[in-house]
Amino acid sequence: MKKTIAILSGDGIGPEIMKQTIRLLTQLLDNDYFTLEPALIGGAAFEVHQNHFPDQTADICRRADAILFGSVGGPIRDAQLAKWKDCETNSILALRKTFGFNVNLRPIKVLAHLASISPLKQEILATGVDLIILRELLGDIYFGEHRQDIKEGKRHASDVAEYDEDQIASIAHQAFQIAQTRHKLVHSVDKANVLSTSKLWRTVVNEVAAKYPDVNLEHMLVDNCAMQIICNPRQFDVILTSNMFGDILSDAAAVIPGSLGLTPSASLNPSGFGLYEPSGGSAPDIAGQNIANPIAQMMSAALMLRLSFNEHEKAQKIEAAIEQTIAQGARTKDIAAPGAPWLTCSEFTDLVINNLALNTRIS
Repeated sequence: MKKTIAILSGDGIGPEIMKQTIRLLTQLLDNDYFTLEPALIGGAAFEVHQNHFPDQTADICRRADAILFGSVGGPIRDAQLAKWKDCETNSILALRKTFGFNVNLRPIKVLAHLASISPLKQEILATGVDLIILRELLGDIYFGEHRQDIKEGKRHASDVAEYDEDQIASIAHQAFQIAQTRHKLVHSVDKANVLSTSKLWRTVVNEVAAKYPDVNLEHMLVDNCAMQIICNPRQFDVILTSNMFGDILSDAAAVIPGSLGLTPSASLNPSGFGLYEPSGGSAPDIAGQNIANPIAQMMSAALMLRLSFNEHEKAQKIEAAIEQTIAQGARTKDIAAPGAPWLTCSEFTDLVINNLALNTRIS
């Protein structure tokens, strides 16, 4: 049965890096088995439909077997224009709500030939960094009540963080199942010394952990975890955490490889339907210049093949071709040494495709 991938390129550098990723997928995939169906999202959708997430796009995503997403959003200086106002909320958060994406999975890995561009000291990286952060997406303070009012004559604001046991258990099961395929270690990160939501989080995670006796569980407070990710990231295998803490920790960890352009992510719902996107934003300041790094978008496509289609061999071929291209010395502008030559987005992709084709012929 033919599989459909919804292609949501979005704004900024999204269309550029998506174009290159589609070139890669076209080289790899059998057109008789896969079809790519583009749809508008974000500012690009607003220009046509006056809606950041139009019904047409939602319908295409519903019919698809997976979603490959680029980026949304415009320049900060234009944030109050109708095209960009609440663009991210109306796009990516709307997608999460519509399809029940409750888990964001972000792998953090330092590639051997790019260790020198990591901001961490080389002695910290000596034994390698390879971890995954699982962030809950549909609860916490982002989805609670938000209020601004006047209290006792003073401006006042409140944001409510909420979780129920089912939300926590759902992502906890996924974390332990992923850990079973890796090094069988889960760090659950919370603020249980202060927050009621974190106390419930820790209780439920302990209950779920009892069902996975082969996996070790350690609890860690979020402030300590933030420090440990920078000081000793190699101690982690799978990090399990809530929406707000995961938002902050995953962005901090994303710089460890040396560039946001290297970090993919996946958002999954309980049925396994997934959205795959690079961790960086739309970078409107470099949009249209053909200098964006396509690696995170390509790696997101590899995650999609692995998690949504069980195409582990094809996913590995993409990853191997990218690593081979880097090993050959090819660099995009963001990962090149100061003063060193670098390739455009399309030139770098040319080399990845050449390596992919060569490796495919050899195999």
